Parts: sequence; C-alpha cells; structure tokens
Amino acid sequence: MSRVAFLGAVAALLALVSPTRPAAEGFPVTVEHSFGTTTIERQPDRVATVAWANHEVPLALGIVPVGFARANFGDDDGDGVLPWVAERLAELGAPAPQLFDEGDGIDFEAVAASRPDVILAAYSGLSRQDYDILSRIAPVIPHADGAWATGWREMIRLNAAGLGRAEDGAALIDRIEARIAEVTAAHPALADKTAMFVTHLDARDLSVIRFYSANDTRTRFLADLGLDLPRSVRDASEPGRFSGEISAERIDDFADVDILVTYGGPDLLARIRENPLTSRMQAVAGGGVVLLGNDPAGTAATPTPLSIEWVLEEYVARLADAARTAE
Repeated sequence: MSRVAFLGAVAALLALVSPTRPAAEGFPVTVEHSFGTTTIERQPDRVATVAWANHEVPLALGIVPVGFARANFGDDDGDGVLPWVAERLAELGAPAPQLFDEGDGIDFEAVAASRPDVILAAYSGLSRQDYDILSRIAPVIPHADGAWATGWREMIRLNAAGLGRAEDGAALIDRIEARIAEVTAAHPALADKTAMFVTHLDARDLSVIRFYSANDTRTRFLADLGLDLPRSVRDASEPGRFSGEISAERIDDFADVDILVTYGGPDLLARIRENPLTSRMQAVAGGGVVLLGNDPAGTAATPTPLSIEWVLEEYVARLADAARTAE
C-alpha cells in the first residue's frame, strides 16, 4: 500500500472510531500560520507533536501527548527523552508515550497510528508537503514565520492556541519571563555585552565561520538574557534563514563580538586560539568563549518551555564568566 493510500485509510478509520462531540466552550479555534489557517473544531483529547520540543508545551500545561519526537541530540542515556521532559512526565505521573523516530524525517505512519486529534509543530522545519500529509491525519499547527524560525514564546502561543489553552499559554510565558529576569538580574556583567552563537566548528577546517543568524531561536535567547546582538551578525543575517556563513578571511567583521558561544571542547578552543585568523577575534583573544557539549546542557541552549528553567542558572553564570573574562 502506498503512503498516501495508507494515510487515507487511517483517516477513514479515525473518522469511524472517533465519537462526535459537541463543540467545547471556546471552540472552534482557528490558528494562522505559514501555510494558511488551521481550524480545530473541538477540544482535542489526543495530542501528538512532531519535530523538536513541541511536546513541551502540552506537558507544561499538564497534558501528556500520545506521541512525540525522540530526542536525537543531547540525550545522555539514550532513552529518547531529555531530562527536563523526564522530570515533567514524572511530575504528571505518566510514562513516556510513543516516541517518533525522526532520524530520516517525520514518521507519518507512526503519527497516524497514535490517532491524534491535533498535531503540534510550531517549532519545526515542516515543508508544505509535510503539512499536507499530516493534515490528512489531524489538524496541524505548523510554524508561522518559516522553518526553524519560531521563538520559544511563539512556540508556546501557537501550540497553546491549538490546544484551546491560549490564556494558559500566555501565563506560562509570563512565568518564564519572570524567572529569566530574576536570574539575569544577579549577573550585571552581561550588561552592554554582545554575543554571537557559532554553529559546530570543525577544528580541522576553520576556513569558514558558520553562525546562527538573528532569526534563530538560540541567538534570540541570548537577547532574552540581556546580551546584545552584534551589528556584524545582524548585517550578515538573511531574511528567512536561521544560519549564515562567511570566510574566516573576513574574521575582522566580527570585531564587535564580546562573547562567542559554540559547541565543542578543549581541543577546539586550543585550535581557534592557535589559528592565525580565528585568534584575531576579540572574543577569542579576550577569553570570552563559552563551549557547549553534546549533552543536555548544550541542548538546552536552544530554549524551549521546559529546558529554560533547567539550564538557566548554569547558562547565565557561564555567559557572565565569559563577559568578565573578556573585559
């Protein structure tokens, strides 16, 4: 059976087994997004999510999804569930639900088999084709500003709206913002400092500097923490793209960067300090480098509703240490 035929059969089956219920208060709900609008007629009972971290919104609001994507980065114990998600599941007294393996893209068959009433994907790289296929299974909430461009606030707003919990989503944002303000207030060294987030550097080839643009959620999280985005990164950011790159021969363009955040360890730090080009960066020469590992702490630098609290104090402290070193 072809994939399209399979999904059509699943959709027909769900129509037969799903009882008709009157619309709950506040429904139907219509959500605008990159591909148009999605209308959800009734309060969803079975919530599935795809792509990175969308499951954290229903979990934060006390809803356990019937399935979500297996963690493919920073998963120390290999169980597919990051520690802040495991902690929240334990708080809710729930085991981990079905985990969708997205190593080769969205597992449409597994999503369909979970029989969702709604599919949340506000933070994702969903294509139009992905959206159309998923929409044959259940109403879908995709991104509103392009692939992987959804910030953590918008992730909460969109996904909470799809659950009919817009007010609860707004309250969750307020709580997270208050916690960020509390933690950053204890680190005045961050004031008036600039920071950029460089993608995974290859210690064997430092001829190209790849970085997350002004559109990326990691970069915007640095702004949440009180750091300024350097003019050089703003100028090099292209609309609709979450990353960019320049030749290391233009390294002097980043002279306005006080703190450099990237993934790597001591070996990488040694190489960028020794390299005749990267060593000229103010952040490198001044010691303002924060290295993140392929572990939960490194993963949490991509802010999500549950990971922010988990990583906040450690991350801000490390950034503040780098800011003081770079002075």
